Amino acid sequence: MAVFVSKSARDTVSFGREYAKTLKAGDVVLLNGPMGAGKTVFTKGVAQGLGISDEILSPTYAYMNDYGGKLYHYDCYRFSCGAQAEALGLCDYFYAGGVCLIEWAQNIRDVLPENCKQVTIEILADDARRIIYE
Repeated sequence: MAVFVSKSARDTVSFGREYAKTLKAGDVVLLNGPMGAGKTVFTKGVAQGLGISDEILSPTYAYMNDYGGKLYHYDCYRFSCGAQAEALGLCDYFYAGGVCLIEWAQNIRDVLPENCKQVTIEILADDARRIIYE
């Protein structure tokens, strides 16, 4: 595990852009952290690092946003079990050749693939964050 301390949302985006360089097609990354920690801000940076220029929005109501098959951004906050994600076909994207970033992954723990990467974002103060990653 490694740690990056972000002093601003801009730092978090920049870190996400660099982190994207470590990812390969098919990687599944679990984004951990409380509401408002900056998981979607981090995802914006990852998207930029993957060459995606679309606006990155939180998928809270859509469950998952697909950015051209390169990036699948999930928000599983409203799920109570993996069967709900399976019923919507969301698990199929784990094997679709893009990078999956999953917020609130603990809610679908029972259907996640093995060998997921983890990124945890902790709120330190105001815009400062501790990002713990592998």
